[in-house]
Amino acid sequence: MSVTNGYDAEVASKIVARFDAKPELLIQILRGVVERFGYVPEAAVRQLADELNLSRADVHGVVSYYHDFRTEPPGKHIVKICQAEACQAMGSRELTAHAEDALGIRMHGSNDDITLEPVYCLGNCACSPAIMIDERTHGRVNSQRFDELIGGLEADD
Repeated sequence: MSVTNGYDAEVASKIVARFDAKPELLIQILRGVVERFGYVPEAAVRQLADELNLSRADVHGVVSYYHDFRTEPPGKHIVKICQAEACQAMGSRELTAHAEDALGIRMHGSNDDITLEPVYCLGNCACSPAIMIDERTHGRVNSQRFDELIGGLEADD
């Protein structure tokens, strides 16, 4: 068994095998890697390139293009703040600034507890500004509500 920082090459090979090692299914394979490990480590990029007969540049290009494929381990919780026009019009820029200050991290950053990411529509425009915490969408989030939601995460841990 080959394990690097929580990455297990055998598990990754099983994910590739689930998709019959078809290079055209790279996105689905990468989703499986992120689902299992939380991110796409450099070891996975090398392994997927080898197993799918792709160049590392091909795999890296897909990883870097899609925002859901992070290359660093995330915090315990993923917080996404909508940056689309409707949410901007309702205060998401101010909310983003507040979140960055409150958490002490910038967009695309992480601490042990939280990864903060932009997202460009949560489909909740009528309840702008919207955020997503661990796949759960919250609408009409202002600074106070954000603090309450984040405080609830700490209480749950």
